[in-house]
Amino acid sequence: MVGAFVLLETLLRYGVVNKYVVPLPSQVLFSLERIVVEENILTRIRETAYEMAVSCLAVIVLGVPLGAMLYRWRPLRRAVLDWVAAMAAAPLVLAFPLFLVMFGRSPTTVIVMSVITGLAPIIIKTTEGLLGVRPVLINVGRSLKMTDAQMFRMILLPAALPTIFSGIRLSWTFVLISVVGIEFLINLGGLGQLINDLAERYDLPGTYAAIGFVILVSVIFFMLLERVEKWLRPAK
Repeated sequence: MVGAFVLLETLLRYGVVNKYVVPLPSQVLFSLERIVVEENILTRIRETAYEMAVSCLAVIVLGVPLGAMLYRWRPLRRAVLDWVAAMAAAPLVLAFPLFLVMFGRSPTTVIVMSVITGLAPIIIKTTEGLLGVRPVLINVGRSLKMTDAQMFRMILLPAALPTIFSGIRLSWTFVLISVVGIEFLINLGGLGQLINDLAERYDLPGTYAAIGFVILVSVIFFMLLERVEKWLRPAK
């Protein structure tokens, strides 16, 4: 990464890359202190992190049970699974005026839109993971006369966890992009609004520095997810 930044700095200084489009990495680095001091960055990070945390937890709380429900009832799965997949590709962000009318210009709008955006991947991967459980494991549970709840808790869910966590990663990616994107779009608090403000001032180094803070928050979220996954799936 250091080598890539040095190469970019060299290309910019010699005019190979237009510095009016991409700022010098050194300028971005020096602007970090200014962003922290002048732009109340900690408060903005806290606002964005709160919206991300609520949205990320909500997609798990809603998505996993919905995926399990589609696994449990085949007619429902055949009826709606394609629609769920289509929802993942739909540009839901374009519906933000409707959500503004319903929830006002508030963090609730950001959270609700982000949850809807992130639901489809986790629903699909949860259903896929449960359908992919080996029949021999299910037969063992039946031979032990497990109830449906015991079967789900002790056999189906542990076996499907790798696929479910793949869905969570995809879902969280959509959620984190949505949170910052909607903050930017409706100019409401957090890091998204900061990026919008700096871009309108044509402060390119500051804009890229603010994007760096977004990446930092996202990395922290995914590091926490990785730790939870390792805790739920201990090494054999």
